[in-house]
Amino acid sequence: MLKSTASTALGAGLLVSAASAAKSAQPTSSHEKTRGADYVECADGTKLAYTDWGAGKPVVFIHAWALPSAMWDYQRGPLSEKGLRCIAYDRRGHGRSGVPNGGYDCDNLADDLSTLLDELDLHGVTLVSHSFGAAEVVRYLSRHGSSRIEKIALIAPAGTPFATKTADNPNGVPPEQLEFFRTRVLQQEDGKKAFFTADTSLSLQNWGMALMLTTPLRVAVECNRQITSTDFRAELPKITVPTLIIHGDNDVSARIETTGRPTAALIPNAELKVYEGAPHGLFLTHKERLNADLLRFIKG
Repeated sequence: MLKSTASTALGAGLLVSAASAAKSAQPTSSHEKTRGADYVECADGTKLAYTDWGAGKPVVFIHAWALPSAMWDYQRGPLSEKGLRCIAYDRRGHGRSGVPNGGYDCDNLADDLSTLLDELDLHGVTLVSHSFGAAEVVRYLSRHGSSRIEKIALIAPAGTPFATKTADNPNGVPPEQLEFFRTRVLQQEDGKKAFFTADTSLSLQNWGMALMLTTPLRVAVECNRQITSTDFRAELPKITVPTLIIHGDNDVSARIETTGRPTAALIPNAELKVYEGAPHGLFLTHKERLNADLLRFIKG
């Protein structure tokens, strides 16, 4: 993980400069055929890679900042065996998706999610996000509405309600600390301690760390800059779909008191579940409990 002055507030992943190439093929408009493809194409030509496992109620997973969609392997595998259709895609610039020169602002990222939902013609969807992925979910609902969405689950949300400290947001992180984090942060092995628990197996920790080595530095920096500078406070109260927020009380990357709790307070009738002792990487450290809670929420 990363270590910096701002890492206790927002250090969700490693910044490194190893880019991955996207696979290239031509999508089709037929829903039946699209399920067999592995990408959709956005308006600017960027190709988004995705996997589509299982059958049943559709669940779309939005991954964390600086991680690819493979981070959800311990959710989409088991849940697809429980009667859910689990779709996980790589955000532009991440994983197997294309790495365009721009388009990393919240509006574009939300439009990319809309492209996926439209191309696969999904309805009654539960959106499940982790960390900064919450920003895409909130902005998607603001820009595209909830006609395709049944529920949302925000896991360890970061970036919401508003990450940057301002006169009317005293609990945010000072802008100079955020910029220091983006430009001067160093990769440190002991950053794992903030993401995992002491009893997390070394192999699982190494797997998670290896996933973070696939995101280009420029992409990670720009996504961080865009999301942390966006104010979602006016958008959260307009969410009308059932919302589950799950957050660990030992999350030092996105502290529950400045992210999870105020986010839950702003969304009407949101349910907040607190995992005692859980860190930011609870999708790995508390995967069985998380999967059970997601299954109950989605099917319930």
